[in-house]
Amino acid sequence: MKPSKTILYAGACLGLWSMAQAAHHEMPEVAQVGKDGIVGAGLIYPLEGRQTPECHASTLAETPAGLVAAWFGGAHEKNPDVGIWVSHLENGNWSRPVEVVNGVQSMNLRYPCWNPVLFQPTEGPLMLFYKVGPNPREWWGMLTTSEDGGRSWAWPRKLGEHFAVGHLLGPVKNKPIQLPDGGILCPTSAEVEMDDGSDNWKVHFEVTHDFGKTWEVIGPIHDGMRFDAIQPSILTHSNGILQILCRTQQMVVAQSWSRDGGRSWSEVEATHLPNPNAGTDAVTLRDGRHLLVYNHSVRTGSREDGTYKNGRQILNVALSADGRNWRTVYTLENHDNPAGYSYPAVIQTEDGMIQISYTWRRQSIKHLTIDPAKIPWK
Repeated sequence: MKPSKTILYAGACLGLWSMAQAAHHEMPEVAQVGKDGIVGAGLIYPLEGRQTPECHASTLAETPAGLVAAWFGGAHEKNPDVGIWVSHLENGNWSRPVEVVNGVQSMNLRYPCWNPVLFQPTEGPLMLFYKVGPNPREWWGMLTTSEDGGRSWAWPRKLGEHFAVGHLLGPVKNKPIQLPDGGILCPTSAEVEMDDGSDNWKVHFEVTHDFGKTWEVIGPIHDGMRFDAIQPSILTHSNGILQILCRTQQMVVAQSWSRDGGRSWSEVEATHLPNPNAGTDAVTLRDGRHLLVYNHSVRTGSREDGTYKNGRQILNVALSADGRNWRTVYTLENHDNPAGYSYPAVIQTEDGMIQISYTWRRQSIKHLTIDPAKIPWK
């Protein structure tokens, strides 16, 4: 019988909970525009007159035509009407969102869409990866491309299957990186239901050298026994060393390292950062520092007595010089809203600015710009 990871990590989770609570008063005040490098912040689209009741899982990319954002939206997550929506930053304002793809299979069948990921390769079209299917255990990866910075899109196509992982997904939530040989390394993961009804979450990678026509799979890199880890983001270090940071069910951000360009990976291990089983994203800045956007919290309370909180009420930014020692430098949100603030995306644009987007109370997507030179670091 599979060991209970809840039992194995109960002590560790309680320790992290205590750490998070003890450090709560040390968290920075909620960030303000015009202070400590926060250049601007606002909703991509207003709540009044919004085109979908809910939205989630945003992604960002910079193209020659400017900044592009995408997310999934519809009546609610898992509803068949959920499609992928896109907006463009034009003269300092975001354009009215447009649905660019959906999960229609036939006249009588439609599935929801999930987790879009935008990626602009060094050469070639803008890529939009997304998932279609009834749930994360059964979904499959799709890809469409744009030659004009996201104004129009090619007919989408299914990524296919691979014997090691089943349906190919492309990047499951967070952006790929482009390798020195031009290949696109997609951080991804699978959620599998076990015979006993429990979930088994495993990280793997999907690599393409021809813009998604053919694929190679690396991993899974762990067996899912010690950590249920998904949704990795990739950091780059000197000498070709790579690092991933992952969401887990064990209420901690997990990590793994590669010293051969992503071909093999170390054992998945805990960082000292808490995680309430919520999405994160990270980026290596051009000055060599590493930046993580995450919820500095854990899940608390009980659904039975009405005290349950999903841990997504606070959203933070941490910075590190080495990928191991992290300092929380911003609190982006800290409000007692049940829907919370979650699923961040982060990139650094050509002008050097850090661009962050995240789900705002499941009602809109918030966009925030940070000047890295003014982060309160030391």
